[in-house]
Amino acid sequence: MLGFLKGDKAARTENDEAQRNAGQSGGWLARLRTGLAGTRARIGNRFGALLTGHARIDESLYQELETLLLSADVGVASTELLLGEMRKRVASEGIEQPAALKDVLKQCLLQVLEPVARPLSVEGKRPFVLLVAGVNGSGKTTSIGKLARYYREQGNSVMLAAGDTFRAAAVEQLRTWGERNGVPVVSQQGGDPAAVVFDALQSAQARGVDLLIADTAGRLPTQLHLMEELKKVKRVIARVVPDAPHEAMLVLDANTGQNALAQVQAFDDALRLTGLTVTKLDGTARGGTIVAIARHQPIPVRFIGVGEDIDDLRPFDARDFVDALFD
Repeated sequence: MLGFLKGDKAARTENDEAQRNAGQSGGWLARLRTGLAGTRARIGNRFGALLTGHARIDESLYQELETLLLSADVGVASTELLLGEMRKRVASEGIEQPAALKDVLKQCLLQVLEPVARPLSVEGKRPFVLLVAGVNGSGKTTSIGKLARYYREQGNSVMLAAGDTFRAAAVEQLRTWGERNGVPVVSQQGGDPAAVVFDALQSAQARGVDLLIADTAGRLPTQLHLMEELKKVKRVIARVVPDAPHEAMLVLDANTGQNALAQVQAFDDALRLTGLTVTKLDGTARGGTIVAIARHQPIPVRFIGVGEDIDDLRPFDARDFVDALFD
């Protein structure tokens, strides 16, 4: 079913602008801090208590910090990297007081996260094709609805392709998001996913749409036939627009912890991922997973989600993220 495009870049309302500004300023930072409460309790709060319990920087402090980081799913390799960098800085800067390690750890985390904190620009292509994948329950379809809202507020016309044809509920969910955001949705009940995306892409071209976001069925990396189907969708897109999809994005549930690394690897093998969105950070103490991913496979982290509200998915900012873990 195809809806109607509502407005264009010149017709965005002052209300859209006000909502966007509110989401990018103090309102979002407050939601980010609230959403990361579980991870902050695991890292920031316990780290503060750890520092006050030591009179000096010694090996036992580093060992306890190692345990703390591993408990937040930072991962073995990332933890070793962080501790090694902290030791170097302590030695080179002559740091003696445990309290000073807070800023040292923050700087080391930023060193890992800043290279992957790269916002997604959809400018320069029309339509810009964003293909979204993920396992069942990752929050993929909901994230697409929120992405549509976000880019519409940036002044882009948006269209959605309901490529998850296996679940009628997924198609209806996407239609609901389309109505909520005032954007059209192309769907075929029970049709071939590649055919749905093909039709949507042709429609987006004809209408001069800025951004086409294509949903796909949730699948496990072990379901090889479904991973092959995902490759087919990508090939069909490339037949219409040779350099598309311009973004192949994987949506990850932060609650999966270290299992997210295997998901990233499998979907990257299938799609050559160009971006990640990490959802449900508000429901977990495993926010350190982002650090593990950045260290293990530094694919750009485009967005993070910290709640169910439509504005609770925003571009990943490394400094804001690290500050919210400690302050």
